[in-house]
Amino acid sequence: MSVEVANETAHAVDERELADLARHVLDALHVHPRAELSVLVVDEEAMAALHVQHMGEEGPTDVLSFPMDELRPGTDAEPSPPGLLGDVVLCPDVAARQARAAGHSTADELLLLTTHGVLHLLGYDHAEPEEERAMFALQRQLLLEFLGQRR
Repeated sequence: MSVEVANETAHAVDERELADLARHVLDALHVHPRAELSVLVVDEEAMAALHVQHMGEEGPTDVLSFPMDELRPGTDAEPSPPGLLGDVVLCPDVAARQARAAGHSTADELLLLTTHGVLHLLGYDHAEPEEERAMFALQRQLLLEFLGQRR
């Protein structure tokens, strides 16, 4: 599985941990081992520009996902086809504010946002209450599994 992480900010970001987490999520959801994913870490100015350009909303946001080949989760018997999953873009400045409000570290918030972004690339959404419950439950499960393996 090809996961590339690029940090274009002055923030110290554990690129390897973000890549390992993304691989965990993709493996757990039976995404083909030859799938490709990019994670980009940007500053508030770059994120605000992307947010306006692609979502029509002002100001920076925490995470954006840009799917490419519209891959979906596979199964044990049949993984998804190989392809370009897409890009997850993270903003550590916004993540830091959210982390303070939630009472945890910026690193933990970036892990949460990475999981969230990858799930969006795989077709998960939270526009409707039922979708939100399902997506957030899966997000929590995957993140807890990953963190449990790291200890």
